[in-house]
Amino acid sequence: MKFYSMKTKLTSLKLTAIALFLTINGFAQDTSRTKVLTTIAIGSCSRQEAPQYLWPEVLKNNPDLWIWLGDNIYGDTQDMVLLKEKYEVQKSNADYQKMLKQMDIIGIWDDHDYGVNDGGKEFVKREESRDLMFEFLDVERNNPAWKREGGYQSYEYGVAGKKVKILLLDARYFRDELKRENRKYVPNLEGDILGEDQWKWLESELTHSDADIHILAGGIQLLPEEHPYEKWNNFPKAKQRLMKLIGTVQPKNTFYLSGDRHISEISKTVIPGYGAFYDFTSSGLTHSSEGNTSEPNGFRVSKLVDKKSFGLIKIDWSQAKPQVTFEMRGLENVLIDTHKVDWGK
Repeated sequence: MKFYSMKTKLTSLKLTAIALFLTINGFAQDTSRTKVLTTIAIGSCSRQEAPQYLWPEVLKNNPDLWIWLGDNIYGDTQDMVLLKEKYEVQKSNADYQKMLKQMDIIGIWDDHDYGVNDGGKEFVKREESRDLMFEFLDVERNNPAWKREGGYQSYEYGVAGKKVKILLLDARYFRDELKRENRKYVPNLEGDILGEDQWKWLESELTHSDADIHILAGGIQLLPEEHPYEKWNNFPKAKQRLMKLIGTVQPKNTFYLSGDRHISEISKTVIPGYGAFYDFTSSGLTHSSEGNTSEPNGFRVSKLVDKKSFGLIKIDWSQAKPQVTFEMRGLENVLIDTHKVDWGK
């Protein structure tokens, strides 16, 4: 009996030491909540001074969680006082205030809320801007994300068998140089997006996860390749590294969310040895690229939506494997398109 007690005590001390190590190195779970998610709402590209007609439509769906996917405001400034004022305009919107009262809200930035169009690690105000983003999102002060460089965060919702892990990737703070020629970006063949610290964090989060669904989210699109704008494909080495990481670690039921493009679409590929992998782009809360109805995307498995829209992720936990459905909705909560996720190989 004494031996068992000593063994239990040593095991407890060992687990405590591991937890302390992970915390010190920035790999601890940022935030964990027991709420089981069945409806997640997503969106991006919101001009804080523009009419915001979609918040009431989002609320009609009673989501458990809202995820910002970038361009949460249009800051585009090195003046941090002005950037803070722009965040305050967005946050004070009456309908957005209803969102804050009715659901959890988390998110990550893209370029315009970062402070500079298509910007990367060269932005001189990135540290101050990161803090303003966290304040806007009400990131709790005890969240380990505050102690790291960059804006990446992790959240876990649910209970055993119904657990969702959300990893918000920062594609700005550490991103290498990107050059444009003839109005088209030239791939940076050796360049990186996430930076080594964020890569280590991401690998640890996925490796040590017991979640049933994993959601990666970042500002720019991951799968589309043909268009000339910002995308992971401009950094092919980084994109390959991410896909390889997923194939190696094998996190359960993983997909990616993106914004940025002022269009909405669903893209799909197959990662060898892993299976189906999706990139759900939801962009255009206050403005959209109307008329963009023919942009090529060999990975697209949905309509190309050029109207103002938001996205829904619906999760059915009633079966042995969670059933996930993507929805793209617009004004008056109209269902524009829907796609049931196929986890098959």
